[in-house]
Amino acid sequence: MVQTPVRQITLEEFLELPDTKPASEYIDGEIIQKPMPQGQHSVIQKKLLLAIDPVISDAGIGQTFPELRCVFGGRAVVPDVVIFEEANISYDDNGDIVNAVSIAPDWTIEILSPEQSTTRVLKNINHCLAHGTQMGWLIDPNDRSIFICMTVGEPTEGNRTFQIIDEPTTILPVPKFAAAIELTVEQIFSWIKKKN
Repeated sequence: MVQTPVRQITLEEFLELPDTKPASEYIDGEIIQKPMPQGQHSVIQKKLLLAIDPVISDAGIGQTFPELRCVFGGRAVVPDVVIFEEANISYDDNGDIVNAVSIAPDWTIEILSPEQSTTRVLKNINHCLAHGTQMGWLIDPNDRSIFICMTVGEPTEGNRTFQIIDEPTTILPVPKFAAAIELTVEQIFSWIKKKN
């Protein structure tokens, strides 16, 4: 059986394609469609937005965005939640937020879906860190753990620290600009439990 080679396309060609649902990402010349979010994923994503955005948005520190396409470093990624410091949000001449984002987010959060490759998601987080992202979270509902990735020093030097947090009462690390946010592992995973 002869396999037809996958045609590599350019980032510019990818950006001209119609959007897909769920979103597609452009990684190393390939189009990779994200899995359709399911129950646990959707609840955690919604609750994160509700927990983080009012704290930083009301204080003028920054804003959170669900599934925002960010194009930088030769890739187009669509993290589940991104947070930008206010200074890094672009506005047009009318003072409206621009639609096309061409920088890495300040904080990226991914929620692992059952059919997603952990390695592929971590590679996206690492790509973000290499291009200026301060911190990345990978939330694993199945394992009830949160993988924290941070850059130490200059992002281009590849200095990263990683830790897996699964102790329920541990307050999760956040970027300095979001220091007012206090979330625990227990709190995040309580969002997907039945309320009594």
